[in-house]
Amino acid sequence: MSRLRRVLALFLVVSAFALSQRPGDFHVVGPGGGGAMFHPLISPHDPSTVVVACDMSGSYITHDGGASWRMFNLRGPVHFFLFDPKLPKVIYAQNNALWRSRDDGETWKLISPTPRTIKDISMASDHADESILPSATPSEPISALAIDPTDSNHLYASAGSTRPALFTSRDAGTHWTFAAPLPEAASKIGIAPESADTLLIVGQHFVVTRRGNFTQQFPTPSSLLDSSAAPTGSGSWIIYAATKNGIFISTDRGASWTSSSLPGVGANVRAIATSFRHPQTAYASYSGLHMDGVLWHRAAWHGVARTQDAGHTWELLWKESTTQAANVQDAWITDRFGTGWGENPLNLTVADQNPGLVYATDFGRTLISTDAGKQWQAAYSHRTPGGDWASTGLDVTTAYGIHFDPFDHHRQFITYTDISLFRSETAGKSWTSSSAGIPEKWINTAYWMVFDPQVKGRAWTVNSGTHDLPRPKMWRHTSSDTFQGGVCRSDDGGRTWTPSGKGMADTAPTDIVIDPFSPANARTLYVAAFGRGVYKSIDDGRSWSLKNSGIRQPSPFAWRLTLAPDHSLYLVVARRSEDGSIGNGGDGALYRSTDGAETWHSVSLPKGVNGPNGLEADPSHPARLFLAAWARSVGAHGKGGGVFRSEDSGQHWTSALSRDQHIYSVTIDPRLPGTVYAAGFESSAWVSRDGGTHWSRISGYNFKWGHRVILDPDDSQQVYISTFGGGVWHGTVTTTPAVLDIATPEMEPLR
Repeated sequence: MSRLRRVLALFLVVSAFALSQRPGDFHVVGPGGGGAMFHPLISPHDPSTVVVACDMSGSYITHDGGASWRMFNLRGPVHFFLFDPKLPKVIYAQNNALWRSRDDGETWKLISPTPRTIKDISMASDHADESILPSATPSEPISALAIDPTDSNHLYASAGSTRPALFTSRDAGTHWTFAAPLPEAASKIGIAPESADTLLIVGQHFVVTRRGNFTQQFPTPSSLLDSSAAPTGSGSWIIYAATKNGIFISTDRGASWTSSSLPGVGANVRAIATSFRHPQTAYASYSGLHMDGVLWHRAAWHGVARTQDAGHTWELLWKESTTQAANVQDAWITDRFGTGWGENPLNLTVADQNPGLVYATDFGRTLISTDAGKQWQAAYSHRTPGGDWASTGLDVTTAYGIHFDPFDHHRQFITYTDISLFRSETAGKSWTSSSAGIPEKWINTAYWMVFDPQVKGRAWTVNSGTHDLPRPKMWRHTSSDTFQGGVCRSDDGGRTWTPSGKGMADTAPTDIVIDPFSPANARTLYVAAFGRGVYKSIDDGRSWSLKNSGIRQPSPFAWRLTLAPDHSLYLVVARRSEDGSIGNGGDGALYRSTDGAETWHSVSLPKGVNGPNGLEADPSHPARLFLAAWARSVGAHGKGGGVFRSEDSGQHWTSALSRDQHIYSVTIDPRLPGTVYAAGFESSAWVSRDGGTHWSRISGYNFKWGHRVILDPDDSQQVYISTFGGGVWHGTVTTTPAVLDIATPEMEPLR
């Protein structure tokens, strides 16, 4: 199959998602929320249908007014949604391409660029973000879209950054025609129902009105942070603009602007939204507001204000400072991290048919008001009868692992970025924060944890204020010497923790393993410290010594540790080069120690590989290793990634899985001989039943960025999959392709 045909195969498959049940019944477990959410939009036909995007590649839809959500994957973060004004079941979504659903979000199909115009797909970035390289017009992603309210096949789009322009389509996006140049890429395009030939095009610095070939252009009062517009009849519009200098309003298509102020002083407004059918009502998200005029005297207020008279007056309905507002019924985030953690809303949306229905999204939550902003209710999590929390399906959390207490599998833990450690006492049905005692400066991320196999209640966790390692954005401009973090120990089943790091410098510890054969109460533990190396403890973690003898890299990016059944200890050192170039001093490395980390010996990586990411040793064959590797930025898709297998402790390697070039980790199930799992950043998790010779994609799991497959200790047919931004997935391993839940790149034929 040619390269071009392989690319087209990706997009000729329609992404399908079963609303009631995914293949394998995959679902997300955890407390819900936890990450930034954007671009909420309420259906103009059914206010119980709402879509939300996040910055971690997932999107979400509810059909019951926010009580439950289903995540779907369009292979990258969505920048905006649009409901067809005439066809109730048609939804558009734009990320690096334009997608359309004709069945109320159940299935999605690529619209623009059309598959036949795609020259290539680039996946060479550190996050394996996808860039589509089309030969068609428009050749750059669409920044704004509008649908003719009288003809659903007639679309208008703003596209292009270097040469922004307006394009039109008469066949629902299959073909596009250049219509006119634009002064800048637009963020919004509006069409009034009573005058479908008139467009209102709003950008950051200009407002353009276009009627036929007649165009008017006016500057905005300041660079717009956000805007919202609604028709007022007879071709007129009211435009609400949020800027760094406050709120401005225009009723003459941008020809003139009136300043509109919130009560108090110092307010910063970041988001604004009006109702398309009720333009007199609008909501604004604000922060930094002081009511007494003394900026340094009291804590600033943040929240949401409302106008019902087109901006002449505003009322502060959601008004919060350091204490929770009585009318904000949040879930666990405010209780755990305080009122400022999520900040004031990043985006707002108001229902077309009901100006009292408002959705707000922020850095960790989605909240809903059904009474015009008087009361707000969390939509990302709900309280269970036992008092803990359970996700509604709106999960935006980076999870490294799910961990099971060996004495009680009902007690489970998830190690998270941003929200640290969570614990369940109900076999994953409900969750509570479990980071009491972890130093505040370490609280951001819990990278991993281990349990003592013989001492009930004893566990260790590695924590750091530096998250998202080993991604280059975390060390690109920062010395690893400044990372903060360490080891904590618990003796009460993870309810409380105590720092346990005598001799360990402040660092970002990213992995911890326990030698189960070491004596109880004097356990041997090893920690990978990113930027420092390997630390060892022989006294239950009370004291630590640095063990870097033989490691050639200065300040090594020690990332992963693996203790093999033959007591060999392996260390994965992450690479320092962002593009994966070989031989520039930034290559990753693999080391082995046979004397308890006292000395390390280099293990050669497979040819062309310099981004090792994880290692697994076969419990039944200690010399058999599986290496997860990250691609180098070579060509469109990258090279040197995938899964590699060795039968002689790493002396020789063969490629086991190459169709996925961005593999994060490998997992072996000792209960099922020959069963190996792999997960990575290409919307797929994989299973091999013959020791890595043949691989199949696990149906039902479709999140873009996967961390690792974790075995369900109570059911060998089920697995958990931790992700970079999509929570922890749980389901049954099935490979039947009867229901495809995402188009998957076929970079080469299956072996």
